[in-house]
Amino acid sequence: MSPKANWIAVDWGTSSLRAWAMDAEGQDLATASSDQGMGQLTPRDFEATLCALVEPWLSAGPTDVIACGMVGARQGWIEAPYHVTPCKPQSKLTKAPTTDPRLNVRIIAGVSQTQPADVMRGEETQIAGFQKLNPNWDGVICLPGTHTKWVQMSAGEIVSFQTFMTGEMFDLLSTASVLRHSVNSNGWDQEAFDQAVDEAISRPEAIAARLFGLRAGSLLNDLPATTAKSRLSGLLIGAELAAAKPYWLGQSLAMIGPKSMGDGYAAALAAQHVPVTRTDTAQMTLAGLKAAYATWKETL
Repeated sequence: MSPKANWIAVDWGTSSLRAWAMDAEGQDLATASSDQGMGQLTPRDFEATLCALVEPWLSAGPTDVIACGMVGARQGWIEAPYHVTPCKPQSKLTKAPTTDPRLNVRIIAGVSQTQPADVMRGEETQIAGFQKLNPNWDGVICLPGTHTKWVQMSAGEIVSFQTFMTGEMFDLLSTASVLRHSVNSNGWDQEAFDQAVDEAISRPEAIAARLFGLRAGSLLNDLPATTAKSRLSGLLIGAELAAAKPYWLGQSLAMIGPKSMGDGYAAALAAQHVPVTRTDTAQMTLAGLKAAYATWKETL
């Protein structure tokens, strides 16, 4: 028999949806997930999609739901307006329109930066979770992903941040460019990755030429696909580290992200003698959702 939730925590991204049934003490009783991300839905689909996933947890009366991620984007359930830096990671909640009386939904706002223009949506909840578990921590948080973010934190606020499209660039170059013929491999060459990181940090202006060198190397020198793929990753991450140096040089640095994406960043930073505190994405997200729910209830 499924438990009845006191409240429900939701992480709703572009490609996936995850929910936790929570008790009154903030312990998760059950979890459920689906592939019904924001990118596949229209605004009128969100309520029914959520109900289908959490139906067993609902009681007759209204159940509070706190949600983060792309569910609050302009193309999501309802746009949750950005809060402008400097600001606390979680500063605003937006009520989502519902017709089912069993749902009382609030969506956490994203964070924006005016100059240089930048936005985040979902990461602010992970950051809030890290803060909850690491109070009084100042420094920089790196969040590797399709769009990696470097976030400067001070006195509990997001002071500034910068986003890099490194993950998306790797995907595009390895699947939709001429390099796709040269990097088709599931293997990994750590030495090639490390060397490419060093090259890109030393000469980031040469990255476009070095990228084509991967194709030329495979045609003329039989460069193995595993080596080419590892060099591609190293060149892109190295170029990012070169541009993000003010965020990591001489800073206390934490990382929130999946192991698969974080390993490359951690290795590249270790080569620069930068220690990194690594954390689990799901743990930080749930901690952030708990913090947002507690703040919501305190304001009632």
